[in-house]
Amino acid sequence: MTELLDFLRSPWPWYVGGPLIGLTVPLLLWLGNKSFGISANLRHACAILLPDGAKPGFFRYDWRKERWNLMFASGLLLGGFVAGVLLANPEPTRLSAAGAASVQELGVTVRPGLVPAELTDLSHPGVWLLLAVSGLLVGFGTRYGGGCTSGHAITGLSTLQGPSLIATVSFFAGGILSANFLLPLFMAVIR
Repeated sequence: MTELLDFLRSPWPWYVGGPLIGLTVPLLLWLGNKSFGISANLRHACAILLPDGAKPGFFRYDWRKERWNLMFASGLLLGGFVAGVLLANPEPTRLSAAGAASVQELGVTVRPGLVPAELTDLSHPGVWLLLAVSGLLVGFGTRYGGGCTSGHAITGLSTLQGPSLIATVSFFAGGILSANFLLPLFMAVIR
C-alpha cells in the first residue's frame, strides 16, 4: 500500500499526464458528442440556483441536459480534494533556484504546497482585494472569451477553431502579465 501511495504522490511524467488529459476531449466528443468546458458549469449553477422569477433569459434553458458536465466538474473537485488533501506530497514545492529567488523577492516564503500562505491569509484585507480583483478578471475574461482555457485550449484548438487560438493566446498573455506585473503590485499591498 505504501508503494502505491508513493507512486500516486510522485510527479507523473508529461508523456503520461498529457495524453490522459488530451484523450479526454476526443473521448467525450466520440462517445457522446459532448463539448468539454468547465466554465459552462457556472451558467448551469446559476440556472439551477436562481428563482424562476428572477432568471434573466440567458439562464432560462433546460440545464438537466447538461448534468453530465456538472458531474464531470464534481469529479474534478473530488479528484482535486483527493490529490490535494489525501495524497498531498509533504515535500516543499520544487522550484528552480531562479524561480525560488524570484518568488522570495516578492516576499513569499517557499513552503510545502502550491499556494503561498501569504496569498491565503484571509485576515489581511489585501488578500480580499486580490481575491476580488482576480475573481472579477477571471469571470469577465471567461464570459468575454466565450469559455475558459479548458474549453478553448483543449477542445477549440483540437478542432482548429480560430477564435479559440485567439482566446488561448490571450489567456496566456494575461497570465504572463499577471504573474510579472499584477502579482508584484498585489504583494506590495499585502505586505
